[in-house]
Amino acid sequence: MKLQYRKYGSGQPLLILHGLLGSSDNWNSLAKQFAESGFEVYAVDLRNHGLSPHSEDWTYQLMTADVNELLEDLGLQHAMVMGQSMGGMVAMQFAVSYPGKTDKLIVVDMAPKKYPPHQAHVIAGLQSIDFSIVKTRKAAEEQLSHFIPDNPTRQFLLKNLYWKDDTTLAWRFNLLAIAKNYHRLGEFFDTKTANYPGPSWFIRGSKSDYVLDSDWPLIQHVFPDSHLMTIPNANHWVHAEQPKLFYEAVIRIIGS
Repeated sequence: MKLQYRKYGSGQPLLILHGLLGSSDNWNSLAKQFAESGFEVYAVDLRNHGLSPHSEDWTYQLMTADVNELLEDLGLQHAMVMGQSMGGMVAMQFAVSYPGKTDKLIVVDMAPKKYPPHQAHVIAGLQSIDFSIVKTRKAAEEQLSHFIPDNPTRQFLLKNLYWKDDTTLAWRFNLLAIAKNYHRLGEFFDTKTANYPGPSWFIRGSKSDYVLDSDWPLIQHVFPDSHLMTIPNANHWVHAEQPKLFYEAVIRIIGS
């Protein structure tokens, strides 16, 4: 699949992979900062997200193959790969599948383990919106509030709204395919045999429970040259909640 992406700057290439129901737009500010620091940054829209094509098929394996196809289309032999949340899973999958193409791996607040499907209420809220009735962003937000009380999460999701035509709103992500295949996000590489020997960094938020101390032996098993960094006063959306500290941490990694 031919993925859409935003390119910034020039230098050593860095791919950025967004999280579930996000897009490359979520990384615009940080991508520009990395570019200004001398890197060629590609913020990618994964399949069924952003401006990339939609497909009924949606797995980590397919998203990883898409990223590899993008590298080939760009003529890049290798790149540093960073992903957050779902994008972190894709980044890990890419590293173990294409170790020779991964210069450095940066995983933001994810571990190579199966997570329970805790976003079901978010998907249910999105599915509850009937755009034949809901005609404004305000009405969509009001409907979402019945399922998602957290305002920052609602605003994050509402960034995906666009005008399909003069009178009809729609989601940029492929909600039908995401809802259908959501349970498959637990399917990824075999952690017993998978291995990426290159340098890896796992960045977690101090207030997040996605990467636990007890996950570290598994991380080191799959990624033996791994390092753990904890950003203070941050939950799962580390890069959005502590952008300055996150930028400084990543620059230390990619500039070393």
